[in-house]
Amino acid sequence: MIILKIYLVRHGLVNHNLKRIYSREDEDLNETGISEAYELKENISNISYDIIISSPLKRAIHTANIINSANKEIIIDERLRERDPGSLSGKPLEVTNREEYWNYYSKIQYGTSENIREFFNRVKDFLEDLKTKDYESVIIVAHSGVSKAFYGYFNGINDGKFLNLGLNNCEVKEYIL
Repeated sequence: MIILKIYLVRHGLVNHNLKRIYSREDEDLNETGISEAYELKENISNISYDIIISSPLKRAIHTANIINSANKEIIIDERLRERDPGSLSGKPLEVTNREEYWNYYSKIQYGTSENIREFFNRVKDFLEDLKTKDYESVIIVAHSGVSKAFYGYFNGINDGKFLNLGLNNCEVKEYIL
């Protein structure tokens, strides 16, 4: 059986993280986020990887470029895009019950936000596709929501509560696929 090591990384800090708002803007890293990415680059410099796969959003691509110490190819994959908040964009996180927003079994639909099950299935499709590739080790740069979907894929949906299961900015988590 072929083992694939995945190093899942969340992008560095962006201003909407600081403002604690939903955002569908394609926002780049702020100064803190850039510093976090350089610090992460140092912390993972001993990791061997074949490729980096990134979300198409600027904050993820910028993080991927900074941490790419081995100068490997960076592939962009739309399926790693953050969960779309739709009509919640620009609104404070408190306009939703965050526990329900990130509950896989919730029947509540907040505005035009992407359905959590469809979002998790999009990420699952990415991971299933990744199994067919000939990599030994990959770095994936994505988002907090994507890291919640990864958690569900590898650990099961269980009670469906994913609010506190996402990665922090420039945090890395290792998975074996």
